[in-house]
Amino acid sequence: MTNMNKDRWLLPEGIEEVLPPHAEYLETQRRMLLDLYRSWGYELVMPPFIEYLESLFIGTAHDLDLQTFKLTDQLNGRLMGVRADMTPQVARIDAHHLKRATPTRLCYMGTVLHTRPDGFGASRAPLQIGLELYGHAGVESDVEVFSLMVETLRACGIDNAFFDLGHVGIFRGLARQAGLNAEQEAELFDALQRKAKPEIGAMLAHWQLDNSVAAMLNALADLNGSDTVLANADKVLAKASAEVKAALAALRQIAAAIKARIPDISLHYDLAELRGYHYHTGVVFAAFVAGKGQAIAQGGRYDGIGKVFGNARPATGFSTDLKTLLALAPAPVLKDSGIFAPYEQDGALQQLVQSLREQGERVVNALPGQAGDAAAMGCNRAIVRQGNEWVVKNI
Repeated sequence: MTNMNKDRWLLPEGIEEVLPPHAEYLETQRRMLLDLYRSWGYELVMPPFIEYLESLFIGTAHDLDLQTFKLTDQLNGRLMGVRADMTPQVARIDAHHLKRATPTRLCYMGTVLHTRPDGFGASRAPLQIGLELYGHAGVESDVEVFSLMVETLRACGIDNAFFDLGHVGIFRGLARQAGLNAEQEAELFDALQRKAKPEIGAMLAHWQLDNSVAAMLNALADLNGSDTVLANADKVLAKASAEVKAALAALRQIAAAIKARIPDISLHYDLAELRGYHYHTGVVFAAFVAGKGQAIAQGGRYDGIGKVFGNARPATGFSTDLKTLLALAPAPVLKDSGIFAPYEQDGALQQLVQSLREQGERVVNALPGQAGDAAAMGCNRAIVRQGNEWVVKNI
């Protein structure tokens, strides 16, 4: 047998399948989360798996281009992409199809495909689940979305997460106050993400910026930590523009509202956290757990993403990978549960089987000559004849 024949059942790196009984558990959790979102008023949408690139990249081209598999539509020669993130698709649905004036709450779940894994050992086919709230610009909608992110994690058994809060308006406002051009802003952005403080200091000195603005930009890398960060930021950014101070005030208001709603929350602040900077416009947040360097859920505000579709509405949302959450949660106790039914052409037996299935029971019919008994078929009960009746017995 050739090596090719030996490897023909291997899946591509980063692509996995979910087998019994874990697939059933994953599906149970999926339904539970969608029911949770529905209870908050979020409506389910199902965007397509592929669509034209110009739609997929709306507002996020820089972040998603390298992560998107591309192919040519054989009907018209246009480039299509396999979705790497469902957020732009949901924005298109809100702006182009629904066109509502009222606040709109949408949720979604589906597989997305990445050209590369986001982190070591990560999947290239996450099961993305998330929600978006359109049509409200206040911090209250940010707090609602953040609260649902926390509820999502806890519903999946993750009670030990800690959360990062930031606001892209702080850096964006300081860059505008400093008069940075697009190239300088991108260079400083990159250095801040790496917390490369010597490099940041050197480039600010080279650009010969106003001393007060340079000092504020230089301090951003150190403005991270507990609640004292916000108090320190008031002092450090005292000479910042009104735009920066408004962003800081919004961040403080959001943090206070989150603490009031979720008293046991563990909040961390990072004013140089610019995740999704190219499309986020306000608060950004992410959830982490000890021992995992990558965020397990993230979101924030991204106003105006639907502008190209003719409806530039305020927007905020979050997303996560359900498979990641369930891998981090305590392993579920998966017990055999089911009823093994004998193979007999008996009307009373068939009526009983049908009745049990209508009650939500799992009933497995025996097949003539099959290998394996009820236990081997994952059943903890069996239908047996007792006198003139069929009854269910524990085994």
